[in-house]
Amino acid sequence: MPPTPPTPATPPAPTTPPAQQTVARRRAAYLSELAQGTDHFHEPRRPDCPWCGSRRLRTRLRTPDLLQHKPGTFVVDECEDCAHAFQNPRLTAEGLAFYYRDFYEGHEHHDTHEGFAERILRTRAGRRRHEAAARAMLPYPEPESWLDVGTGHGHFPAAAKELYTYTSFDGLDPTSRVEQARTAGRVEEAHHGRLPDLVDRLRARYDVVSMFHHLEHSPDPREELRAALAVLRPGGHLLVEVPDPDCAFGALLGKWWVSYCQPQHLHLMPLRNLLDELDELGCTVVSTDRREPHIPYDLTGALALAIGNRLPGGDEPWRPSPPTDLQRTLRTALTRATTPLLASAFALDHVLAPLLRRTRFSNAYRIIARKTTGRPSLRPAPDLPPNPSE
Repeated sequence: MPPTPPTPATPPAPTTPPAQQTVARRRAAYLSELAQGTDHFHEPRRPDCPWCGSRRLRTRLRTPDLLQHKPGTFVVDECEDCAHAFQNPRLTAEGLAFYYRDFYEGHEHHDTHEGFAERILRTRAGRRRHEAAARAMLPYPEPESWLDVGTGHGHFPAAAKELYTYTSFDGLDPTSRVEQARTAGRVEEAHHGRLPDLVDRLRARYDVVSMFHHLEHSPDPREELRAALAVLRPGGHLLVEVPDPDCAFGALLGKWWVSYCQPQHLHLMPLRNLLDELDELGCTVVSTDRREPHIPYDLTGALALAIGNRLPGGDEPWRPSPPTDLQRTLRTALTRATTPLLASAFALDHVLAPLLRRTRFSNAYRIIARKTTGRPSLRPAPDLPPNPSE
């Protein structure tokens, strides 16, 4: 047996704290990945609209990554014919993986403002909003099976279960969060991946398919809609909520409007475009709503992003070097000093919400469509409320 080495009287102190050691190791990997720049993360810029094919495009937005501050510039173009807005050039699969990395799992911001903005995006559907979305389906037959696409940690199925006690809720998500949702008992079955890739296994299995703020993340929203209808039974219902590109906050706040969410949001679809597409797919639109889906977070999110992007940089592994002690101290002090501003904006968002949700400042809309087996009707749905943005 080899001799036991002597134990030093005083263990040597690490040169950097464990958390910083982790960031330092990851920084080397990030910088190696970024050595080729960010152009290879983008597809070629397309000259036409992915929704209607028109070549009459205008630039609606040009912005950096305001949430994680990863390198790169992102452009949102808008079609002057159908008003569809889309990221152009669009991120490749490699680019999406790069910019999504550390957003939902792994790296955590220690900064109040950017962390708060991220939490708004991640948890903007609070329990009461989950319950309100679930109640939207109460006028229709109680489903036996319900698939929540983009379920994340399964917080919507957990809330909806309180209203639909006899319904089996499953979740689908491209991240491992869906497995955690199953382990926590929030969903009965966890499907890991993209819905279009799982159609054969799930075909005609569900009475309801819900997509809450999911389509805007999809490279091909039409493909997602076709897949959702394929896994619905005849007579089943599709429940969709997405950001509303007609929201007046988009023009008022510019790049600070949280619903732009670049580089993650690939498409922003006007209500009429989705209605026409569902009609083409043979669905009957039974309900639309711009009031209830409004999320009171626009002013809070814009302020959080604006302040966070003016603070000294944090210790993020994609930055070339860690912040100095002075920068860390200054960042912490400014964060604490400006926190009351965020609290005031949060309160103002909620005070104004009852009014804003009835105006062009409503920032989201909801569609409920029934899958039919008859020939698609090309007539507009007769029960649509007037568009407040017109």
